[in-house]
Amino acid sequence: MWMVVYITQSKEASEKIRTLLQQAGLPVKVRSVNQSGNDQFGSYEILVPEAELSEAHNVIIEAVI
Repeated sequence: MWMVVYITQSKEASEKIRTLLQQAGLPVKVRSVNQSGNDQFGSYEILVPEAELSEAHNVIIEAVI
């Protein structure tokens, strides 16, 4: 099952997180939850397999620090 690991407020930010997680060797999906019809703005969910959730959190946290 795929789980949401992070939510961004722009397509650009979602692509940065996707790249970060992919570089760590994690499978990633991005899902738009945009209601406005404009792909550049709105919310994007970053999803990883449930088994990879903890590792994905660690990768994101390490990137922020």
